[in-house]
Amino acid sequence: MTSASTPGKRPLAAAATFVAVGLLLAGCTAGGASDPNSTSGAGGPITIGTTDKITTLDPAGSYDNGSFAVQLQVFPFLMNSPYGTSDVEPDIAQSAEFTGPTEYTVTLKPGLTWANGNELTSSDVKFSFDRQMRIAAENGPSALLYNLDSVDAPDDTTVVFTLKAENDQIFPQILSSPAGVIVDEDTLSPDAVTPDDEIVAAKAFAGQYIITNYDFNNLVAYKANTDYQGLLGEPKSDVVNVKYYADASNLKLDVQEGNIDVAWRSLSATDIDDLRGNENVKVVDGPGGEIRYIVFNFDTQPFGATTAEADPAKALAVRQAMAHLVDREELADQVYKGTYTPLYSYVPKGLNGATDALKVLYGDGNGGPDVGKAESTLKDAGVATPVAVDLQYNTDHYGPGSSDEYALIKDQLESSGLFTVDLQSTEYVQYVKDRTADVYPVYQLGWFPDYSDADNYLSPFFLTENFLDNHYSDPQVNDMILEQAVTTDEAKRTALIGEIQDKVAAQLSTLPLLQGAQVAITGTGVTGTADTLDGSFKFRYGALAKG
Repeated sequence: MTSASTPGKRPLAAAATFVAVGLLLAGCTAGGASDPNSTSGAGGPITIGTTDKITTLDPAGSYDNGSFAVQLQVFPFLMNSPYGTSDVEPDIAQSAEFTGPTEYTVTLKPGLTWANGNELTSSDVKFSFDRQMRIAAENGPSALLYNLDSVDAPDDTTVVFTLKAENDQIFPQILSSPAGVIVDEDTLSPDAVTPDDEIVAAKAFAGQYIITNYDFNNLVAYKANTDYQGLLGEPKSDVVNVKYYADASNLKLDVQEGNIDVAWRSLSATDIDDLRGNENVKVVDGPGGEIRYIVFNFDTQPFGATTAEADPAKALAVRQAMAHLVDREELADQVYKGTYTPLYSYVPKGLNGATDALKVLYGDGNGGPDVGKAESTLKDAGVATPVAVDLQYNTDHYGPGSSDEYALIKDQLESSGLFTVDLQSTEYVQYVKDRTADVYPVYQLGWFPDYSDADNYLSPFFLTENFLDNHYSDPQVNDMILEQAVTTDEAKRTALIGEIQDKVAAQLSTLPLLQGAQVAITGTGVTGTADTLDGSFKFRYGALAKG
């Protein structure tokens, strides 16, 4: 990658020293942990509860919903989605357009600043993308920048992205994704993930909110950023506090008793169903893009490339046999009470190009399991049964239903007599480290999309340099993914997306299970939830208000 030098940046003011806002964390109450005298036009602080976990605030080091939920509020983007739509428009940009087949030019709004007083210029933008690609963290989103060749900043308000392939249909969406977060070059390291406390202390924020107090995975306090000049406008609530829960049952108890205003990710399906009949709360549903799936590590799964009995044909047979045995309808009905629905391919229903490739290839042909096919698959490949499988899952990130979900999957596999399953669970902060270090041969993941396009369910997973880091690589699939992203003919692109799903379904790098909706539980006086539960799949706190 080549890049031109960029103009220097002059700080408008010395970085302010971080001062805590006086949160009494040990005694925070339902109204919020910040100053009770803080007001807004909408009537006071909002308190949000979640079981999601932050891994790191640095956008180069995280690619998970818990971390991105924070980044969405406090960092700026070149492109963003207005409330109520999945379409993207310029955010801190004044304009953004293709100025050549491989050239995308963005002009920033004038006079942008960070909360610490530093100027926010094109130099920050170039720095942000350069460091994403340089750091390329295993659990970071740099894989989304696969088509980015270089970034230039010819003046303080102009950014020119040079792409590798022409006519990229996805790039404007990627600028609104976790890979498109803009950071302060005077605060964050150019070649390493920067610690959370350093980011907070330096007030390196330019989104709708700034963080005023940060207690990692316990409580984060936000205050509206009066200097924000982005697309979303002034937040409806001046103060927002987010409380992190280890136990979803406590989250449910607090929202139904009014101790918090919003419960957002993740209550169990049983709890959601119960709360729908509670007159003290509102259950707000949004369009679904979340998926749940199993990942196979091609090196360490049974008969994987680095195992003592390495055999690609046998390894594939194991994956195929598991695909023949899973019963998605049972998972959706028994565990999730219909809040998730069966998913039979890689692109979820509702998006252009979605198919049911797995329903045709596996099980009884109608979505149900087929023990006979699983047995024949293993026998034909010479695999002795039962096959021992180590299966890992997580509850503090993917919700309390994960325990029941994976207990049922274990039962589905073992009741066939073809598998013995060693089921184990790990806390998410450790989980994200272990999964990319080849610790887990077969394991659970979920996906909450970065943007509303089929590409977001293909390129992060199945390009040779992919987010999963599960040692899957297929040159043909890689080339097809790159091709669909630059195909301007809609019919041809849809056909390509279908072909990719067919190809990957035959290889089973991952095993899709379920597709879910977005669900938030709020107090009856909270407004704006439906505005942000939209097809962009971005939960923006600035839409919320408490009357």
